[in-house]
Amino acid sequence: MAFVVSSGQLATTGAGVTPMFSAMPIPAAPWEYEAIWRTQPQVRTVISFLARNIAQVGIHVFRRVSNTDRERLTDHPLAQLLAEPLPGMTQYRFIERMVSDYALYDDFYGIKLRLDGRLRVLPVPPTLIRPAEGNWIAPKYYETAGGRQFAPNEVLHVHGYTPETLTHGTSPIESLRDVLLESTEAAKQRAAMWKGGARHTGVLVRPPDAPEWGPGEKARFREMWRSFTQGGGGEGGTPILEDGMDYKPVGFNPQQAQYIEARKLTREEVSAAYFIPPPLIGILDHATYSNIKEQHSHLYQDTLGPYMAMFAQELQAQILSDLPDSRDVYCEFNIDAKMRGSFEEQAAAASTATGRPWMTVNETRARNNLPAIDGGNELIVPLNVTQGGLASPRDTAPEPDAAPKALARRVPTKAGPTGSEPSPDELREEFATALVELSDELFAALQDSEPTSAEAVRSWWTAGRSGRLAKLSKLIAEYLLRFGRAGARRVLEEFNPSGEGWSAEVMEPWLLAAALHHAELHDAAGEEAAIEAAAAPPAEGGVAAALVLAGGLWAAAALTRSETAATEALSFGGHDAAEASGLTYKVWRTASDNPRSQHAAMNGERAPLNGLFSNGLRWPGDSTGDADDTANCRCLLTYSISE
Repeated sequence: MAFVVSSGQLATTGAGVTPMFSAMPIPAAPWEYEAIWRTQPQVRTVISFLARNIAQVGIHVFRRVSNTDRERLTDHPLAQLLAEPLPGMTQYRFIERMVSDYALYDDFYGIKLRLDGRLRVLPVPPTLIRPAEGNWIAPKYYETAGGRQFAPNEVLHVHGYTPETLTHGTSPIESLRDVLLESTEAAKQRAAMWKGGARHTGVLVRPPDAPEWGPGEKARFREMWRSFTQGGGGEGGTPILEDGMDYKPVGFNPQQAQYIEARKLTREEVSAAYFIPPPLIGILDHATYSNIKEQHSHLYQDTLGPYMAMFAQELQAQILSDLPDSRDVYCEFNIDAKMRGSFEEQAAAASTATGRPWMTVNETRARNNLPAIDGGNELIVPLNVTQGGLASPRDTAPEPDAAPKALARRVPTKAGPTGSEPSPDELREEFATALVELSDELFAALQDSEPTSAEAVRSWWTAGRSGRLAKLSKLIAEYLLRFGRAGARRVLEEFNPSGEGWSAEVMEPWLLAAALHHAELHDAAGEEAAIEAAAAPPAEGGVAAALVLAGGLWAAAALTRSETAATEALSFGGHDAAEASGLTYKVWRTASDNPRSQHAAMNGERAPLNGLFSNGLRWPGDSTGDADDTANCRCLLTYSISE
């Protein structure tokens, strides 16, 4: 191919001469893409999210040795090019530019250069270069804003889809123009409203029998009203309505206009156009700890994965042919670094996979900046890990809090459940009463503080959060442990009366973590109810009356919380006992008073013990599910050894 001879002078490309040189014909619209990026925070947020997250991953070059082996190449020309596309340009900045241009324009252009005997790539803004002539399959050449022409093999061009041609893409902004225009017009209306006095949008009405004003009276009143409504244009003050005049508001106030909701909707539309889950860009309306964690784990698979696969393949297809020694060479983004999980998760997986400890004492000390010790370079193998014995040293240790079940293998014990307990229904009533009483007690403390505004409620709630959570989690944990034992007892009495292989202590870490989770959710429900009530108090009674109603709502929430938590603990306890007893299948049994049609349709549905039911839950009340599937659920499971 023919390279540009620049002698190190990049200006010879001719780019940057004519401003707003469009990469392709763009339909008439109020903004061009650059202006949209500069003025629309939603677009900038989403595009920057894509560019920054992909750029930080890094891209590596490999040679395929066989179908099961490969070697990392650090000195190959492609690796050198990607490490420093231009003198002084980092790989991060190059990838960031490439992703940003592609996301905004659906096109990325880079001119291939020879500098100091090495191939380089100069990113060119799509406004300064375009494909020219040719046909719908390929352009004849690329033309820059300065009039320079480059052959197709002298340009790195990554583009998306356009229905009528293969030569360029179509920006996602085109499909968002109406949404963004609406957002801009709403912003203009807000600015006009604040400029005109913010709250005063209406008309003045004079009674029919009011005395007629002369020009002097009209001018005097007009000046007074303008001084009042247009802050900064006069001295302001309090308006005086004469002759029985009345002010009638017209139009929308900020709450009725739903400005915040409209801005949020715009961001949701933009994120949908780029396939980004809303919680990842700050829209947390339906976010929970569990679903945000899952969305982060899927980010590099479903959201960024397709982008990274496309960019890697385009770099290979358009650059490798210009480099020597490129047989079986390819590049890929280092996505594995983002999918490995936390150190604790990696350590647990590595220990289980190898069947023994996998780090020496000195290696661990080095990670914590501690000096090596004598004898610390040998792997320690616990006595319970031998060939034919336990699979790994973790088999007798508790699993992480996030584990969906108790231990896969237990130390056999004859200690089955003992002691008399109320029936599950009686225990539910006892739990509901206790949680409602504690909720009333905690809410009474808020009312005793006599807050006068929503902000005062928020401050009070934040200041006492740790104490409330301690009380709530202690009470909930006490009952969840009892429910867990009750659920286990029901299964053990039928399948394993001696309790062989089951231990109540093994369930405790999971149930304690679940209790804290339910305490946090219940506390958040009380805070939300109190703040919303204080923000819009009734005309009579003010904030104090509003908090009385909010306390009733929180008490009702306590009833729902107790039902949901009880079902989860009963289900978990039974599931844990079934696993310890060697049972392999579970069956969903819908409660007779369950109003959910989807649960009624699941009655009798069978699944492997460690599998999921059709609604995605492991058991009734499973906290990984949505509230619509778990709240107030009283369904249960039965078990069997065979299908």
